[in-house]
Amino acid sequence: MKSILKKLQDDKHYYGVYGKRYLSNSNIGTLLNNPADFGKPQEETLAMVQGRYFHVSMLEPHKKDDFQIVDASSRNTNIYKDQSGGSLLLLRKESEALDRAIEAMKGNDSLSSEIFSENAQYEVPMIGNFFGVEFKGKADIITEDKIIDIKTSTGISNFRSKAYAYNYDSQAFIYSSLFGKPFEFFVIDKDTLQMKRFKCSDEFLERGMNKVERAVNVWNRFFAPDATEDVHQYVMEEVL
Repeated sequence: MKSILKKLQDDKHYYGVYGKRYLSNSNIGTLLNNPADFGKPQEETLAMVQGRYFHVSMLEPHKKDDFQIVDASSRNTNIYKDQSGGSLLLLRKESEALDRAIEAMKGNDSLSSEIFSENAQYEVPMIGNFFGVEFKGKADIITEDKIIDIKTSTGISNFRSKAYAYNYDSQAFIYSSLFGKPFEFFVIDKDTLQMKRFKCSDEFLERGMNKVERAVNVWNRFFAPDATEDVHQYVMEEVL
Protein backbone atom coordinates (compact mmCIF):
# COMPACT_ATOMS: atom_id res chain seq x y z
CA MET A 1 0.00 0.00 0.00
CA LYS A 2 2.71 2.52 0.98
CA SER A 3 4.60 2.03 -2.28
CA ILE A 4 1.39 2.50 -4.29
CA LEU A 5 0.47 5.70 -2.48
CA LYS A 6 4.00 7.05 -2.83
CA LYS A 7 3.80 6.52 -6.57
CA LEU A 8 0.33 8.09 -6.79
CA GLN A 9 1.64 11.15 -4.96
CA ASP A 10 3.34 12.08 -8.23
CA ASP A 11 0.80 13.62 -10.64
CA LYS A 12 2.67 11.99 -13.53
CA HIS A 13 1.65 8.58 -12.20
CA TYR A 14 -1.68 9.58 -10.63
CA TYR A 15 -3.04 10.90 -13.93
CA GLY A 16 -0.92 8.67 -16.16
CA VAL A 17 -0.97 5.04 -17.19
CA TYR A 18 -0.24 3.77 -13.67
CA GLY A 19 -3.19 5.62 -12.15
CA LYS A 20 -5.61 4.47 -14.84
CA ARG A 21 -5.73 1.03 -13.25
CA TYR A 22 -8.07 2.65 -10.70
CA LEU A 23 -11.41 4.35 -11.20
CA SER A 24 -11.88 7.82 -9.73
CA ASN A 25 -14.63 10.35 -9.22
CA SER A 26 -13.73 11.93 -12.57
CA ASN A 27 -15.01 8.73 -14.24
CA ILE A 28 -18.44 8.85 -12.61
CA GLY A 29 -20.01 11.36 -15.00
CA THR A 30 -18.78 9.55 -18.10
CA LEU A 31 -19.91 6.13 -16.90
CA LEU A 32 -23.36 7.42 -15.98
CA ASN A 33 -23.98 9.81 -18.87
CA ASN A 34 -21.95 8.64 -21.86
CA PRO A 35 -20.08 5.39 -21.17
CA ALA A 36 -19.01 5.10 -24.82
CA ASP A 37 -16.51 7.88 -24.04
CA PHE A 38 -14.97 6.00 -21.10
CA GLY A 39 -11.21 5.73 -21.50
CA LYS A 40 -10.98 8.41 -24.17
CA PRO A 41 -8.66 11.37 -23.56
CA GLN A 42 -10.55 14.17 -21.84
CA GLU A 43 -10.17 17.57 -23.45
CA GLU A 44 -9.17 20.15 -20.86
CA THR A 45 -11.66 22.99 -20.44
CA LEU A 46 -11.02 26.55 -19.31
CA ALA A 47 -12.73 25.74 -16.00
CA MET A 48 -10.25 22.89 -15.49
CA VAL A 49 -7.25 25.12 -16.21
CA GLN A 50 -8.57 27.80 -13.86
CA GLY A 51 -9.25 25.18 -11.20
CA ARG A 52 -5.70 23.82 -11.45
CA TYR A 53 -4.25 27.32 -11.22
CA PHE A 54 -6.33 28.04 -8.12
CA HIS A 55 -5.39 24.78 -6.40
CA VAL A 56 -1.70 25.03 -7.21
CA SER A 57 -1.52 28.66 -6.10
CA MET A 58 -3.25 27.84 -2.82
CA LEU A 59 -1.62 24.54 -1.92
CA GLU A 60 1.48 24.03 -4.08
CA PRO A 61 2.74 27.52 -4.92
CA HIS A 62 6.13 26.14 -5.99
CA LYS A 63 4.35 24.78 -9.10
CA LYS A 64 2.76 28.10 -10.07
CA ASP A 65 5.56 28.87 -12.53
CA ASP A 66 4.42 25.87 -14.58
CA PHE A 67 1.53 28.00 -15.86
CA GLN A 68 2.10 30.16 -18.92
CA ILE A 69 0.13 33.40 -18.79
CA VAL A 70 -0.58 35.25 -22.03
CA ASP A 71 -0.82 39.05 -22.20
CA ALA A 72 -3.63 39.12 -24.74
CA SER A 73 -7.12 40.56 -24.70
CA SER A 74 -8.70 37.34 -25.98
CA ARG A 75 -7.92 33.91 -27.45
CA ASN A 76 -8.78 35.19 -30.91
CA THR A 77 -5.70 37.43 -31.08
CA ASN A 78 -2.54 36.52 -32.96
CA ILE A 79 -0.54 37.07 -29.76
CA TYR A 80 -2.45 34.30 -28.01
CA LYS A 81 -2.41 31.93 -30.98
CA ASP A 82 1.34 32.35 -31.44
CA GLN A 83 2.11 31.69 -27.77
CA SER A 84 -0.40 28.93 -27.10
CA GLY A 85 0.67 26.57 -29.85
CA GLY A 86 -2.79 25.06 -29.72
CA SER A 87 -2.78 24.58 -25.93
CA LEU A 88 -5.34 26.17 -23.63
CA LEU A 89 -3.59 28.89 -21.63
CA LEU A 90 -4.77 31.51 -19.17
CA LEU A 91 -5.10 35.13 -20.18
CA ARG A 92 -3.49 37.69 -17.89
CA LYS A 93 -6.88 39.10 -16.89
CA GLU A 94 -8.04 35.58 -15.94
CA SER A 95 -4.99 34.85 -13.80
CA GLU A 96 -5.33 38.24 -12.09
CA ALA A 97 -8.99 37.53 -11.27
CA LEU A 98 -8.00 34.16 -9.82
CA ASP A 99 -5.17 35.78 -7.86
CA ARG A 100 -7.73 38.07 -6.22
CA ALA A 101 -9.80 35.02 -5.22
CA ILE A 102 -6.69 33.27 -3.91
CA GLU A 103 -5.67 36.24 -1.77
CA ALA A 104 -9.24 36.64 -0.52
CA MET A 105 -9.43 33.02 0.66
CA LYS A 106 -5.96 33.18 2.18
CA GLY A 107 -6.99 36.36 3.96
CA ASN A 108 -10.15 34.87 5.44
CA ASP A 109 -9.28 33.94 9.02
CA SER A 110 -12.00 31.31 9.38
CA LEU A 111 -11.14 29.31 6.25
CA SER A 112 -7.39 29.86 6.08
CA SER A 113 -6.90 28.83 9.71
CA GLU A 114 -8.17 25.39 8.73
CA ILE A 115 -6.57 25.19 5.28
CA PHE A 116 -3.16 26.04 6.73
CA SER A 117 -3.64 24.48 10.14
CA GLU A 118 -0.78 22.78 11.91
CA ASN A 119 -0.13 19.26 10.59
CA ALA A 120 -2.41 19.82 7.58
CA GLN A 121 -1.44 17.65 4.60
CA TYR A 122 -1.97 18.57 0.95
CA GLU A 123 -2.68 16.53 -2.18
CA VAL A 124 -2.87 13.25 -0.28
CA PRO A 125 -3.57 10.10 -2.36
CA MET A 126 -5.54 7.07 -1.18
CA ILE A 127 -7.00 3.93 -2.74
CA GLY A 128 -9.96 1.80 -1.68
CA ASN A 129 -12.56 -0.67 -2.87
CA PHE A 130 -16.14 0.31 -3.69
CA PHE A 131 -18.62 -2.36 -4.73
CA GLY A 132 -15.77 -4.67 -5.75
CA VAL A 133 -13.80 -2.15 -7.83
CA GLU A 134 -10.62 -0.26 -6.88
CA PHE A 135 -10.85 3.54 -6.74
CA LYS A 136 -8.25 6.24 -6.21
CA GLY A 137 -8.60 9.73 -4.79
CA LYS A 138 -6.30 12.63 -3.98
CA ALA A 139 -7.59 14.92 -1.23
CA ASP A 140 -6.83 18.64 -1.42
CA ILE A 141 -6.38 19.04 2.32
CA ILE A 142 -6.40 16.59 5.22
CA THR A 143 -6.59 18.07 8.71
CA GLU A 144 -6.86 16.32 12.05
CA ASP A 145 -10.65 16.22 11.89
CA LYS A 146 -11.77 16.60 8.26
CA ILE A 147 -11.11 16.57 4.54
CA ILE A 148 -11.32 19.96 2.82
CA ASP A 149 -11.86 20.47 -0.89
CA ILE A 150 -11.36 24.02 -2.17
CA LYS A 151 -13.32 25.18 -5.19
CA THR A 152 -14.04 28.30 -7.19
CA SER A 153 -17.51 28.97 -8.49
CA THR A 154 -19.62 31.55 -10.28
CA GLY A 155 -22.99 32.18 -8.67
CA ILE A 156 -22.18 30.64 -5.32
CA SER A 157 -25.88 30.62 -4.39
CA ASN A 158 -26.35 27.92 -7.03
CA PHE A 159 -23.57 25.68 -5.72
CA ARG A 160 -26.04 23.21 -4.24
CA SER A 161 -27.52 22.39 -7.66
CA LYS A 162 -24.09 22.38 -9.28
CA ALA A 163 -22.89 19.89 -6.68
CA TYR A 164 -25.26 17.29 -8.12
CA ALA A 165 -24.55 18.14 -11.76
CA TYR A 166 -20.76 18.01 -11.28
CA ASN A 167 -20.85 14.87 -9.08
CA TYR A 168 -19.53 16.54 -5.96
CA ASP A 169 -21.82 14.20 -4.02
CA SER A 170 -19.99 11.11 -5.27
CA GLN A 171 -16.68 12.88 -4.64
CA ALA A 172 -17.65 13.54 -1.04
CA PHE A 173 -18.78 9.92 -0.56
CA ILE A 174 -15.59 8.48 -2.08
CA TYR A 175 -13.20 10.71 -0.18
CA SER A 176 -14.94 10.54 3.19
CA SER A 177 -14.95 6.74 2.85
CA LEU A 178 -11.31 6.52 1.72
CA PHE A 179 -9.98 8.69 4.54
CA GLY A 180 -12.56 8.00 7.25
CA LYS A 181 -13.21 11.68 7.96
CA PRO A 182 -16.01 14.21 7.33
CA PHE A 183 -15.80 16.07 4.04
CA GLU A 184 -16.34 19.82 3.52
CA PHE A 185 -16.20 22.15 0.52
CA PHE A 186 -14.65 25.61 0.92
CA VAL A 187 -15.96 27.63 -2.02
CA ILE A 188 -15.23 31.14 -3.27
CA ASP A 189 -17.21 33.00 -5.91
CA LYS A 190 -14.74 34.22 -8.55
CA ASP A 191 -16.85 37.29 -9.32
CA THR A 192 -18.02 38.52 -5.92
CA LEU A 193 -15.30 36.88 -3.75
CA GLN A 194 -18.07 35.69 -1.43
CA MET A 195 -17.02 32.55 0.44
CA LYS A 196 -19.12 29.71 1.77
CA ARG A 197 -18.49 26.51 3.69
CA PHE A 198 -20.56 23.49 2.63
CA LYS A 199 -20.86 20.49 4.94
CA CYS A 200 -22.18 17.18 3.62
CA SER A 201 -25.42 15.71 4.91
CA ASP A 202 -26.08 11.98 5.15
CA GLU A 203 -28.57 12.37 2.29
CA PHE A 204 -25.91 14.04 0.11
CA LEU A 205 -23.42 11.25 0.82
CA GLU A 206 -26.02 8.55 0.20
CA ARG A 207 -26.85 10.12 -3.14
CA GLY A 208 -23.15 10.04 -3.96
CA MET A 209 -22.91 6.39 -2.91
CA ASN A 210 -25.79 5.52 -5.25
CA LYS A 211 -24.00 7.22 -8.13
CA VAL A 212 -20.83 5.25 -7.43
CA GLU A 213 -22.75 1.98 -7.30
CA ARG A 214 -24.52 2.72 -10.59
CA ALA A 215 -21.24 3.73 -12.24
CA VAL A 216 -19.54 0.54 -11.06
CA ASN A 217 -22.41 -1.50 -12.50
CA VAL A 218 -21.88 0.16 -15.89
CA TRP A 219 -18.12 -0.45 -15.67
CA ASN A 220 -18.67 -4.12 -14.84
CA ARG A 221 -21.01 -4.56 -17.79
CA PHE A 222 -18.79 -2.98 -20.43
CA PHE A 223 -15.20 -2.45 -19.24
CA ALA A 224 -14.27 -5.03 -16.60
CA PRO A 225 -11.77 -7.70 -17.73
CA ASP A 226 -14.61 -10.25 -18.01
CA ALA A 227 -17.17 -7.86 -19.55
CA THR A 228 -19.06 -9.24 -22.54
CA GLU A 229 -21.54 -6.49 -23.40
CA ASP A 230 -21.06 -3.91 -26.17
CA VAL A 231 -21.14 -0.37 -24.77
CA HIS A 232 -22.58 0.91 -28.05
CA GLN A 233 -25.75 -1.06 -27.27
CA TYR A 234 -26.19 0.78 -23.96
CA VAL A 235 -29.48 2.63 -23.48
CA MET A 236 -29.94 4.92 -20.50
CA GLU A 237 -33.17 4.90 -18.50
CA GLU A 238 -34.80 7.58 -16.37
CA VAL A 239 -38.13 7.96 -14.62
CA LEU A 240 -39.71 11.39 -15.14
